[in-house]
Amino acid sequence: MTTDEKYMREALKQARKASRLGEVPIGCVIVYEDTIIARGYNRRNTDKNTLSHAEITAISRASKKMGDWRLERCTIYITLEPCQMCSGAIIQSRITRVVMGCMNPKAGCGGSVLNLLEMPQFNHQAQVTRGVLEEECSQMLKNFFKELRVRVKEEKAQKKKLCAQSDAETES
Repeated sequence: MTTDEKYMREALKQARKASRLGEVPIGCVIVYEDTIIARGYNRRNTDKNTLSHAEITAISRASKKMGDWRLERCTIYITLEPCQMCSGAIIQSRITRVVMGCMNPKAGCGGSVLNLLEMPQFNHQAQVTRGVLEEECSQMLKNFFKELRVRVKEEKAQKKKLCAQSDAETES
């Protein structure tokens, strides 16, 4: 197992925490000198907060741990390609390297929709590695959304049934 795979497995553990909360399973860890200094997982619905992305949580924790907003010489491992907000935070925090599991063709800003991480126009660019444990990261998301669609369909059917019962009782 490579170092990248080792730390991506840790990010996957964080993603599973999000999944257990009913959140989209996205997780990340930040590594400095071969030690995990911060972890994060998606909590947007739980916290009712747009900013509660895995990367933002981990960057905040890493900054506290390092005693600085600059996270130079750190590597962030993320199960899903970061969005524009998280890509911007990665660049602003000066994280040296970004390792991604799977790509996000609808909202990714690490190479899919945009590539904010490697734009030469910014004063900092990250080194990017894509596709580490890609199948595992992708499958976790696919399974989550498949189960979500089933759950939503069942909830709609239950709601329809309850409305029909209520209408029948009203007519009686």
